Amino acid sequence: MEKDKQFYSVSEVAKLLKISKVAVYKRIKAGKIEADRIGQLIVIPRAEIDNLFLNGLPKEKKEAIENAVKKAVEEYGETFKLLGKE
Repeated sequence: MEKDKQFYSVSEVAKLLKISKVAVYKRIKAGKIEADRIGQLIVIPRAEIDNLFLNGLPKEKKEAIENAVKKAVEEYGETFKLLGKE
């Protein structure tokens, strides 16, 4: 990502998230991605891009990983403790 860029196009965001442009438009319409309109162009502010990527991962993937870890700890916490003692 370019550091000095203030706005990104839908195409650029699609490439960053590795999804289609249609998927980006759907997320914008659903309110999952904040976007602005400049004339006929729809652009995504740099701050929103930073918000979408937390620690280098897309926000949705990070949340999925956190949920999977939480579920594993809930289900196998005692087993993890025993394995940690070995």
